[in-house]
Amino acid sequence: MIARDPARSPLKLALLAAAGVAVVLTGGCAGRGGKARDTAFVARDVDTLYAAAKDKLDRGDTKTAAALFDEVERQHPYSPWARRAQLMSAFSYYAGGDYTKAIQNAQRFLSIHPGNRDAPYAYYLIALSYYEQISDVARDQKDTLQAKDALTELIRRYPSTRYADDARLKLDLVNDHLAGKEMDIGRFYERSGKWLAASQRFRNVIDSYQTTSHTPEALYRLVETNLAMGIPEEAQKNAAVLGANYPGNEWYKKAFDLMNKHAAGTTAS
Repeated sequence: MIARDPARSPLKLALLAAAGVAVVLTGGCAGRGGKARDTAFVARDVDTLYAAAKDKLDRGDTKTAAALFDEVERQHPYSPWARRAQLMSAFSYYAGGDYTKAIQNAQRFLSIHPGNRDAPYAYYLIALSYYEQISDVARDQKDTLQAKDALTELIRRYPSTRYADDARLKLDLVNDHLAGKEMDIGRFYERSGKWLAASQRFRNVIDSYQTTSHTPEALYRLVETNLAMGIPEEAQKNAAVLGANYPGNEWYKKAFDLMNKHAAGTTAS
């Protein structure tokens, strides 16, 4: 899994700062057993309820915080705090690792407030929630593809924001991960003697993920599969591309040796 990087700093962004009104924390969360679901039935003024939610979040009790932020909107739907609470609820779920609810709440915020100044952050939360669910390349890459789509959408809509800057960095990692998946499948096909299927996967890496770290190996694997399929001319072309773009790379050296061995006088120069 791609490690979570320190993108949690948005908690300190305008979402909290924008509260703008000093509130006095009062006695915490009432209810049976102190559980988040029990607080839902305790009517409180909006300042106290929002402050209690923020206090729980600051203390790391993300589950209770999310429930309390949800309550702000439920009990005080027309308050200026309700809009902030929607997004803070999404962040609380994200911080607690409940990515499904984080995505749902952020998407709901966008559906109600599409032009809000915090919309870029809502898109960012959605992208982060998918990003942090990316699994090992040996597993299904649905979340990886969703992360790519969400990051791309954020960059498209808000290209000049700080969120887009971080999204671009993450998108590079996502593409590298997807390329790694293609390579993993391609190697499997190659070991199984399915040369055409393998070459198609390696070609996809070169065509769709050419800026990733997997491109040199993909070119070398194409040399291997081309030779295995009896088309040394194509192998020579791929070896030449490898040499032109990665002349000192270990994969080019292997391709050079392979062409000398198998291509009957053709060199990968």
